[in-house]
Amino acid sequence: MAQHNELGKKGEQLAVDFLLHKGYSILERNYRFQKAEVDIIAQIKDTLAIVEVKTRSTADFGNPQDFLKPKQIQNIVKAVDEYVNANGLDVEVRFDIIAIVKENKKFKIEHLEDAFYHF
Repeated sequence: MAQHNELGKKGEQLAVDFLLHKGYSILERNYRFQKAEVDIIAQIKDTLAIVEVKTRSTADFGNPQDFLKPKQIQNIVKAVDEYVNANGLDVEVRFDIIAIVKENKKFKIEHLEDAFYHF
């Protein structure tokens, strides 16, 4: 497996562990609909948190969250709409980004809530 794929998988697991530690329930990982893949669908109380995980080995080329493109956001929103309707959920939906940067042998994790509204 390519090294960036391994880093991505490691980042997603770190994000799941982070969310579980914060009291979230993980409902789905790598949920797919049409062209979209939602990294994590989690719930805390009455809020469905749609989490895009961005992991980078360095911040030298910009913050991980800066690599989310408008078309990707559009596809994720469409996928989440399908997920909510298919499961008959009555919840608030929030779009988050968990940005992870590897710093030496450690990882810096930043959780950006309602991140899609800040683009």
